[in-house]
Amino acid sequence: MTDFQDLALAATARMRKLFPATPCARNEYLSDLYQADIWLKREDLSPVRSYKIRGAFNAMRKVLAETPDQSLFVCASAGNHAQGVAFNCRHFGVTGVIFMPVTTPQQKIDKTRVFGGDQIEIRLVGDYFDDTLAAAQAFCAEAGGHFLSPFDDADVIEGQASVAVEMVDQLGKLPDRVVLPVGGGGLSSGMRAYLGPDVPLSFVEPDRAASLHTALVQGAPVTLPRISSFVDGAAVARIGAAPFAILKDTRSEDVILVNEDRICTTIVEMLNVEGIVLEPAGALAIDALRDLAGTIKGQTVVCVASGGNFDFERLPEVKERAQRFGGVKKYFILRMPQRPGALKEFLNFLGPNDDIARFEYLKKSARNFGSVLIGIETSVPEDFQTFLAKLDGAGFAYTDITNDEMLAQFLI
Repeated sequence: MTDFQDLALAATARMRKLFPATPCARNEYLSDLYQADIWLKREDLSPVRSYKIRGAFNAMRKVLAETPDQSLFVCASAGNHAQGVAFNCRHFGVTGVIFMPVTTPQQKIDKTRVFGGDQIEIRLVGDYFDDTLAAAQAFCAEAGGHFLSPFDDADVIEGQASVAVEMVDQLGKLPDRVVLPVGGGGLSSGMRAYLGPDVPLSFVEPDRAASLHTALVQGAPVTLPRISSFVDGAAVARIGAAPFAILKDTRSEDVILVNEDRICTTIVEMLNVEGIVLEPAGALAIDALRDLAGTIKGQTVVCVASGGNFDFERLPEVKERAQRFGGVKKYFILRMPQRPGALKEFLNFLGPNDDIARFEYLKKSARNFGSVLIGIETSVPEDFQTFLAKLDGAGFAYTDITNDEMLAQFLI
């Protein structure tokens, strides 16, 4: 057994005073779907609904053991790390100042406040995490606090490895494969270091925040010039230096990049079918099973469901993106003839399962034609083929703008 494994085992044992091990349960639905033995490590069922409580606990515990009079801890976080730090500030009876981007979902801000109570202060600074991080580090240096990195810290990595410790104990064996999300790399590097090279790992990133994949291709951590914040729990522009030192020998083909809209279909699927509430980052590993379907049949596979801090105000957006990805909802700009009966003629083109979700005239003053923005939902993608064939046959001019990101920002 390695020194790191000993440290991870000791950290895990100490966590039992804080919270019980999160479940690792076989999922019948996914197992049947992929003809494999699929288990979910349910980090969404931790006290803060993510694994971040682990690294924060281990790092704070070690600091307080070495420096008992350290009373101020500072962090920057988009949500999950903030909640883990807040929970532990109350547990250890220390003060925490938590910096969060102004754009952080309100649900995560409120929960952070609940977990920390009077032990914490929340400061909303910056539209982007880099601005938040700079403000937090500047304050920490001035106030003499201890800065708690969300992932780029050896003690945090050691704490996150407790996910692997529990998983192996609960399974009673090593799995054939572990699928897990990657943000800054704390969880993935901790599990890699604990499990060693004999357990294949599939690392999953959102395709618009691929910090690990880019670092592996370039041979070193790279700051991505632009990332999407939709998968906020994994939207990191630069993989941590300490995690990358552990992950640097990973093959780039072992990193799976997934589409944000496809992640939405998995969130909706797990909510509707299994009643499991996952945030976008929490759904990454399960979503990647689609990419692994051809290679995991008959295997024991563990997916780490890393978090369930989902703001239900986002549900309409998630449903919308899932429908568009699945091809059952489309948007068109239609040239509607300005003559009696034209609208009725158009409505007759709709099939029995087609429903108008949006209808808006864009040019109401046009003399002969009017431009209409129309959104249509149907039950199966093939229904659109029939609908569009009818439009073409009647000579209606239209443009499909469903996947036009620029127009969607202004019109949809």
